[in-house]
Amino acid sequence: MSDRVRASHILIMHTESERSNATRSKEEAREKIDGIMTELTDGAEFADVAKAQSDCSSAAGGGDLGLFGRGAMVPEFETAAFGLDVGSDSDVIETSFGYHIIRRTE
Repeated sequence: MSDRVRASHILIMHTESERSNATRSKEEAREKIDGIMTELTDGAEFADVAKAQSDCSSAAGGGDLGLFGRGAMVPEFETAAFGLDVGSDSDVIETSFGYHIIRRTE
């Protein structure tokens, strides 16, 4: 089992998200992330979608969060990221920061 992973993500925040200045409701955020998941399933490039739609500052780098170890991310995110095979995407993950789609890259 790896003690570090590299991952990218797409984050969609809402008014209830931690550290958020988003104006969309939680329901609107869920609809948006579900639409993004459909785009990815239909073949859209993860990095391009992250750059265009993610609410995280990592969007500028295609959602890349770099290498991180256990304890660096909130538990829901960590569990999902460490549970993925390299090159695969998570389902929609909800954390206190909003909704995420995670792609493990290393």
